[in-house]
Amino acid sequence: MVAYTDLGGLGSKQGVPVVYDWAAPSLVPQVLPWLLVLALLMLKPNRCASAWWIWVPLACVGGVACAPDSVLELLPSSGIEIFLDLIGALGFGLAAVWLLSSYLGWKHRMLAFLGILLAQGVFSSLAYLIRQGWEGLGVETLGMGVFLAVGVLVISLALTLAGLVCRGHYGCLRLSLWLIAVLVVLWPVVVVPVLIIAMLVSGSNVPLMAGLVFVAGAIGITFGVLLPFLLLSFVNGFYRERLKGLLHLGRAAPPPVIALPLPVVTAAAGD
Repeated sequence: MVAYTDLGGLGSKQGVPVVYDWAAPSLVPQVLPWLLVLALLMLKPNRCASAWWIWVPLACVGGVACAPDSVLELLPSSGIEIFLDLIGALGFGLAAVWLLSSYLGWKHRMLAFLGILLAQGVFSSLAYLIRQGWEGLGVETLGMGVFLAVGVLVISLALTLAGLVCRGHYGCLRLSLWLIAVLVVLWPVVVVPVLIIAMLVSGSNVPLMAGLVFVAGAIGITFGVLLPFLLLSFVNGFYRERLKGLLHLGRAAPPPVIALPLPVVTAAAGD
């Protein structure tokens, strides 16, 4: 921090810089998003042991926001903590979608898309705002919040469109490749108009290479957040059926057939 004021001829305008390490007053902001996921696990469709495997991909994605200070100090950017919070927020949003997918599966695609968008948007926003706090809402934080909103929209559209292109045929590689293809198309569609508006407003040209780097980074981040949850659905039958229902990738698995023993009829003597 640096104190700055115009004292006229009484002294210098800028004081001596002071370094201050701010620490959160409690662990509640860090723990609350995890408690929200725990609350979703208490819903009736999630009351089984298989549903608890959601912690594995969530730990892979949401855990990046809990990186220790010793690791963050090695990273070059001063706003890296906000960036990691953004990635973690996307992970919490996807965890909510996976846990609420039983209420969205096998409905109309548009309804499923709106459900994905709403669930991911609400939980991602809550996780992001809880981590930042009202005191931490600055220009950089709000800018990352805009990227979070766009990321939520792109991920929701990518899941819906990938399911539409697959047209009822489930396949791990097929779905993954189509998700990458849709992300590659969607991000430029979203970013290019923003760059054009920025150039018109500022009157200066935005470097093409900077735009390409941003688009490539956005594609990598969104698919990187999606990948752990996709892998969970590929290897776990419980979430596989939910993903198939959510994206209309085939019919739901039929209930198990219970074979009843046939009555044994014995013929009486003399018949």
